[in-house]
Amino acid sequence: MTNSINNILLKWKPTLQIFTTTLLSLLLPLSFLLLARISTAGYLLSRNDIVPADEPPSTVFFSLLTSIPLTPLHILVSLLCVASLVHTLNDGRNSVSPETTARPRLYTAWIVLCTLQVCVGLGIEGSIGAGIEGSSFGHETNLMCRVLFFLGLHATTVWWWRAIVKPVVDDTMFGVEVAERWVERVVMGGSLGGLWWWRLRDEVEALVVVVEVKREMGGGGGVGVVDLMGWWLYYLVVTIGIVRVMKWLIWCGVVLLYQKVEVEQVRDDDNDSLRVEEKV
Repeated sequence: MTNSINNILLKWKPTLQIFTTTLLSLLLPLSFLLLARISTAGYLLSRNDIVPADEPPSTVFFSLLTSIPLTPLHILVSLLCVASLVHTLNDGRNSVSPETTARPRLYTAWIVLCTLQVCVGLGIEGSIGAGIEGSSFGHETNLMCRVLFFLGLHATTVWWWRAIVKPVVDDTMFGVEVAERWVERVVMGGSLGGLWWWRLRDEVEALVVVVEVKREMGGGGGVGVVDLMGWWLYYLVVTIGIVRVMKWLIWCGVVLLYQKVEVEQVRDDDNDSLRVEEKV
């Protein structure tokens, strides 16, 4: 009986690993959803649009959250996005073998993952209880900016999945860091695309729009640190998207140039062979 259970667990371990890493990889995109809702809640509270009669705990929680000059979630997401930008600029890739995986690196990943999970879990629950969703308030960024943000968010999520989520899950389930599979990348990318289409694409723009609305209404006096941090995070992710696009364009240009040089070299070789034949 015990052997059969162990065989079943061994058989389903890869599937469970994909499911777990996919769910945990969505914590970072969900953190942007929460940050957008915090910006929206701060704007509505400043206008006294949220005035509950009996002050439910969720509203009190969000009032306290928006009154903090800078939340731990802002700091953590900022550090992760900066690390992702550096990784993208350096064109690096996590290629640490299971034998050389450093324990301090793994412990740090555990701390970061657990901290983000607690912040996002409590924040999303509080936003749902308060009935707050991110809103563009009639303002929208241009299509190019939204596309670049999605590309940057995908790159940041992939880095988060490789550097933080996968090492923790692999060490927990297998004891070592296993090789990356294309199925994992496809499932993770599809999940991110579904979350983007379902919620993020409509709510995340509040990070930028709230600052613009406050500037229009109050001449910029009402813009707080949290609003500026959300605005900075949005365009930091857009910058990551721009870097990715530029690298793709450079790669395509190098490939086309190499093919052109190769074709010209083949033509020169053919011409040389024809000249040799004529001389003979």
